Amino acid sequence: MPGQAGFVLFAVAAAAWGALALWVRRPAGVPFTYALIVIWVLAALAACVLVGTGRWAGALLFVAPAAALAAWWLSLRPSQHRDWEPSVARLLQGQVVGDTATLHNVRHFQWRGPQDFDAHWETRQYSLAAIRSVDLALSYWSHTAIAHTLVSFGFADGGYLVFSVEIRRQKNDRFSEIGGFFRQYELSIVAADERDILQVRTNVRHEDGYLYRVQMAPDDMRALFAEYINQANRLTERPRFYNTLTANCTTLVYRMVNRIVTGLPLDYRLLASGYLPEYLYDLGALRGAGSLQEYRRRGRYTERARDTASPLPFSRRIRAGVPGIEEL
Repeated sequence: MPGQAGFVLFAVAAAAWGALALWVRRPAGVPFTYALIVIWVLAALAACVLVGTGRWAGALLFVAPAAALAAWWLSLRPSQHRDWEPSVARLLQGQVVGDTATLHNVRHFQWRGPQDFDAHWETRQYSLAAIRSVDLALSYWSHTAIAHTLVSFGFADGGYLVFSVEIRRQKNDRFSEIGGFFRQYELSIVAADERDILQVRTNVRHEDGYLYRVQMAPDDMRALFAEYINQANRLTERPRFYNTLTANCTTLVYRMVNRIVTGLPLDYRLLASGYLPEYLYDLGALRGAGSLQEYRRRGRYTERARDTASPLPFSRRIRAGVPGIEEL
C-alpha cells in the first residue's frame, strides 16, 4: 500500500542519515557509538518489517529512538570556544567608516611546512576607493569538480587582500566532505595576504592553483568587500556550522555577490566549485582570452607560485600572463 511504502522509504532514509550522523559525530565514544548505530538501524528495520506486513503499531518502535536522535541533533550548537587550529584561531572583525575599512585579525603567516610557521595577526586599514580589481582563485587538491574558492581584492598601491570562507577546524581535525553535512565544523571567514593563504596551498599543501580576473563595476567591488566584513562580523556575534551544501566556500560567496549583482542564476557549478570558471565564462564575467581552455591554461599559477628564485614579488609572479590583467 502507498502508506506502507512511504513509511518504509522514510524509515530507511532516516536510518541511513542517523547512522551517518552518529558515525561522524561519535557522541559517546567509538564502542558506544557503534552500539547506538546498531540499535538505531535495528529499530528502523524492525519498524519497516512490521509496518510492511500491515502492523502499523510497529511504527512505535521507531518513535522513541527517532525522538532521542532528534533531541541529540538539535542539542548540537556551534561555538566560539574550542581548541582551534592556529590558522583559524582568531576571527576576522571589521568596521567601515566612510571610505575606510578597518580590519582586525588579518592573517599574515609565514609558512615553512604544515605545522611549521610564524603566526602573525594584524590590524589593517584599507581605502574602499582604492579597490581596483577582484580576482577569483581556485585551489584544487583532488577531484577536478572540487576546489576551494578564494577572492582577492587588488588595490591602487599594488597590494592585495584575500578573503576565504573556511571551515574552522579544531586541532588535529581532518577535513571531511561527509563531516561537513553533519555539523562537524564551524564556519569562519579569513582575511589574509596572498603570500600566506595562496602560497600555503600551492607550496606547502601541494594544491593546484588557478587565478581568474572577474569583471565587476567599481561600486560592486567595494560593496562586495564591505559584505565580507559584514558576514565576518555576523559570525563573530553568532557562530555558525559549516555545511558542505548550503554554507561552504562557494555558496556563501554566491549569496554575497547576489545581494549586489542581483539575478545571478543558480547552477550546479556553485556546488561543483571546480567548474566555476565555466559558470563565469557563460555569464560573460571573464575578459582577455578567446576560450575557456585558454583562461585555464594561462590562469594556472602553481608553478609560478613555487618559483621562489624569481625576482618578482609573489602577487605579480602569479598574475604573469593571466587573461584580463595588464602587464605589471
